[in-house]
Amino acid sequence: MYKMNTALSADAVDFIDDAKLEAMVAGLKEDPEAVRKVIAKSLRKEALSVEETAVLLGAESPELVEEIFEAARTLKRDVYGNRIVFFAPLYVGNYCTNNCKYCGFRSSLHTAVRHTLSDEELVREVEALEDLGHKRLILVYGESPKYDPEFIAHTVRKTYATKKGNGEIRRVNINAAPLDEEGFRIIKEAGIGTYQIFQETYHKKTYAEWHPANTMKGNYMWRLNAFDRAFRAGIDDMGLGVLFGLYDWRFDVLAMVTHALYLQNKFGVGPHTLSFPRIKAAEGLDLNLKYQVSDEEYKRLVAILRLAVPYTGLIMTAREPAELRREVLAFGVSQIDAGTKLEIGGYQEKRDGDEQTLNREQFKVGDTRGLDEVIGEILEGGYIPSFCTSCYRLGRTGEHFMEYAIPGFIGKFCTPNAIMTLAEYLEDYASPETKAKGEALIAAEVNKLDGKLREEVLKRLEQVRSGKRDLYF
Repeated sequence: MYKMNTALSADAVDFIDDAKLEAMVAGLKEDPEAVRKVIAKSLRKEALSVEETAVLLGAESPELVEEIFEAARTLKRDVYGNRIVFFAPLYVGNYCTNNCKYCGFRSSLHTAVRHTLSDEELVREVEALEDLGHKRLILVYGESPKYDPEFIAHTVRKTYATKKGNGEIRRVNINAAPLDEEGFRIIKEAGIGTYQIFQETYHKKTYAEWHPANTMKGNYMWRLNAFDRAFRAGIDDMGLGVLFGLYDWRFDVLAMVTHALYLQNKFGVGPHTLSFPRIKAAEGLDLNLKYQVSDEEYKRLVAILRLAVPYTGLIMTAREPAELRREVLAFGVSQIDAGTKLEIGGYQEKRDGDEQTLNREQFKVGDTRGLDEVIGEILEGGYIPSFCTSCYRLGRTGEHFMEYAIPGFIGKFCTPNAIMTLAEYLEDYASPETKAKGEALIAAEVNKLDGKLREEVLKRLEQVRSGKRDLYF
């Protein structure tokens, strides 16, 4: 029987210097020449230091901020092309021992409807997502002893094993409580993709105010060092996250970059993704918060993160409204969710997209549009919707991913694979309107490819249209 060992290892380190970061925020000032030097370094696809990131945070004038936005747009095109990867969150259970004051799952909220999916319910949820065309999921669990590593591993295997028609889930990511090394080894053996943990805020005093000390989440250092334990257990694909609005967004941007550089320096691999949601309405939550992040500040933080960590995927979730998501995509976002439902068992239910019951959800979704509608809009914007999972399944993760990504070689895999997965979606799930848009985009993208690669892509596209699936480079 698994029993977690919550003792910190001898090499556990607090790499977040609150006083230093606070001083950097207090000393921010605009220096156009310095900003342009930092932008030039980022456009060479070099990661920025914390100090260089602070230089970008100091930019306030509209003209200089627009230069940052334009640099982020350029870097996004150079590193990721025009692909946008799609995923869906699937909430497995919302029992939680934590009492985070901003969360609709907090333990003291007695109006919350608690439930854990049975195996049969999980299968139905996965099938419902497959019926929409999803290939990538992130399974989300409350932080409770009910959701131990063996339970998580079981649900991951059950998800992979569930197939309906041409539908299958090819990558299962995880958002769950930090584990010890043994726990991380157990879930690694189940074949998880990215392991995502939100620090929420790196500012220690604020963290303690929002996360009571007598809860699983109350231990700041246990959470901060979770990725160290995961690396030692053999997991090399990590996702960092901050919940913006708990504290000064500039402090937490600097702290996220600090964390990314720490992992890169210690393990040779930085985080695979960064997430940056803002606090949204939740059952019983007063949103009159001191540190709410405005739309303009949000756009700046996304662009600055793109410049600071060029090869890290940026995830923008459906917490944000459709209009803002539409605009921010260009600043470096590489992954989004669509058709998101947060109720336990919500994907099986028939309801209008904007009907939400907060006592069954963690927070209020801002973009309630369905997957096909979002894909249609993405296509109109000239982006390639992608469900690709090839790198993970071929072992191109961690250091291996960086070997491909840093020199720019990843482009020869990503665009063709995105085209293949889009073609599958168009054949199996798209509305007629979306299919027409998608076919036009595929034709245009194929014409951009070099001769030999173009021939191979055209050959595989014919195979997809003839019924073959899961073709990738």
